[in-house]
Amino acid sequence: MSTQAQTETQEPISILTSEATSLIDSLEELPSVPREWDAWIQRMRPDFSQHRGSLSLETPSHQLVEFEPVGAGQSLKTLTVFLTNRECPWHCLMCDLWKETAPKSVPSGSIPRQLRHALNDLAAADARHLKLYNAGSLFDAGAIPVSDYGAVASQCRRFDRVIVESHPRLIGKRTVLFQELLGTVELEVAMGLETVHPDALSRLNKGMNLDDFRKATEQLRSRGVRIRAFILVKPPFLTDESEALEWACRTIDFAWAAGVDVVSLIPTRAGNGAMEELARRGLFAPPQWSTVEGAFRHGVESRKGLVLMDLWNLDPDVASDSEKFLVRRLSEMNKSQCWVAP
Repeated sequence: MSTQAQTETQEPISILTSEATSLIDSLEELPSVPREWDAWIQRMRPDFSQHRGSLSLETPSHQLVEFEPVGAGQSLKTLTVFLTNRECPWHCLMCDLWKETAPKSVPSGSIPRQLRHALNDLAAADARHLKLYNAGSLFDAGAIPVSDYGAVASQCRRFDRVIVESHPRLIGKRTVLFQELLGTVELEVAMGLETVHPDALSRLNKGMNLDDFRKATEQLRSRGVRIRAFILVKPPFLTDESEALEWACRTIDFAWAAGVDVVSLIPTRAGNGAMEELARRGLFAPPQWSTVEGAFRHGVESRKGLVLMDLWNLDPDVASDSEKFLVRRLSEMNKSQCWVAP
């Protein structure tokens, strides 16, 4: 990133129109104090208590096999396992992953048994990469007991690479321990960067800032760990499409400068109660396709790392013909790592 771009990124530019600012100021139920904001986010949630209470602690919530791009025109069979464990201690404004988490911490031995169940799937027999996603952080000791690291790592040794999730502030001694237990298996850590816009990032309730992310990437790079960054395309409060695209591009540039290997672009979605409430008040809307494509184009044409557009949550059954065509284009561009004009 250029010096000018870095300076611009650090400026506390307002992300709200004057009309939206007045709206927020007039709503007492959108608090500005972090602790109250955290409570408001949880209060907006739909009731999933019965579903969460019925989740098995012996099997993952779900799993899938896909061919994930690893370079231009190259992809490898990848098994993704969604482990069932406790909810992440951070309550991000846009997160809906808590729906598939248990009401409390899982007992020791549960996570290795969940992984063993997933690895018994014949469809995953020849997968080369493994994603262990747990709706939070693998290095959260309250989610994945440290005593289970050895049993988990031993099952991972049949793969070439293991990708895990973590909050930037949890990178540390447990990361080093897990990497050492993996032996020769390559470790990749995926972290939510989300956006470099200072106002937007603080409102997401992530409990981190850009310095936290930089420090985490420095630690991981010093250990030879690969880094993946999740970036939101049009996070809440960025209501203008051109502004949303600009900040998505700035965030991608920041990720490359921090040493990230893979950028995963996520079109911001509703689905957790808080986002629906913001949408009702005109403070959030999903990104337009032109914004999604523009962010992807910026990433791939920078040629500094792998760029993946997250297409998991796009429902082809309700999409229009034009949307289905765009999804196919994005899928092909994910594989080729090249921008293809419509």
